[in-house]
Amino acid sequence: MSGAAMQDLTAQVAYHLARRARWRGLEYVFWAAALASVFFLPAKHLILNEIAILALFALSLDLLIGYAGIISLGHAAYFGFGAYAAGLIAKHGLIGEPVLALLVTGLVVALLGFITSFLVLRGSDLTRIMITLGFSLILREVANRFAGLTGGADGLQGVTMAPLLGQFTFDIGGHVAYMYSLTVLFVMFLVARRIVYSPFGLSLRAVQGNALRAAAIGIGVNWRLVAIYTIAAAYAGIAGALLTQSTQFCSLDVFSFERSADLFVVLVLGGVGYLYGGLVGAVLFKITQDWLAGLTPQYWQFWVGLTLVIIVLVGTERLSGWLRAIRRLAFKGQG
Repeated sequence: MSGAAMQDLTAQVAYHLARRARWRGLEYVFWAAALASVFFLPAKHLILNEIAILALFALSLDLLIGYAGIISLGHAAYFGFGAYAAGLIAKHGLIGEPVLALLVTGLVVALLGFITSFLVLRGSDLTRIMITLGFSLILREVANRFAGLTGGADGLQGVTMAPLLGQFTFDIGGHVAYMYSLTVLFVMFLVARRIVYSPFGLSLRAVQGNALRAAAIGIGVNWRLVAIYTIAAAYAGIAGALLTQSTQFCSLDVFSFERSADLFVVLVLGGVGYLYGGLVGAVLFKITQDWLAGLTPQYWQFWVGLTLVIIVLVGTERLSGWLRAIRRLAFKGQG
């Protein structure tokens, strides 16, 4: 291929990526509505804070499943590790500023994700599922055994958060916590969006579609999978750290299988391989959960399960087709 032809191809790819990365009208509406909720729904800030944290957690798993084809059934391992790391940092006064502590926690969990990625990414999808689940159970048992450090079954208590940026104290109504979590979610979403619509993100799509073909054309498959796994682990760790910082408490529940399983429900509701899928799914899941818990406190999980059964009966392919059609109308030109 001549130099001119290569330059022309490069320009076409750059134009395609720039076109896909262009912001659409409904995206502005979505974030404007999120910002409006800060001012118009003050009584709902506690549940909205949970939604923002769950959305960030779901976004981390979507980066794995939707863009790299890596299935993880123990993603709560990184969520929980981040939660305990942030709690210990605050409890022992290692870092006073919550934002700086959040960044450090993200880097620590990213390092953990990088180290464990070489083990997790070996073998087939079934192997990865079992390894990730086993890793989450191991971390939970470690946290339970070292009760002197983590509080064991009683949870990590005595966590006191310093004022955010030295100015804003975390209040019982969750107002500061929600604004903090929403800001972090937005920033992390922007980073994820940049990753997905970059040449690196495009190569991840190629790896997901056919890893052997991607390797044949010179794409470094293994290192790309390691990179996205590390990034996703950091996202999950930051979500866990937000939970501890906003509630000033951490328990073994952060490692639970149910927390990982909830993510799959969120992604089923919102859509996989679509950055807003985890965000929309988190909103639908938490609002539905809160509504059903108010109607039938003992049996709300039955209705959630029934919804999943209906989705399976209707067919995920059919639902995916409907969602793709809606997205094409709403976000024309954005894959």
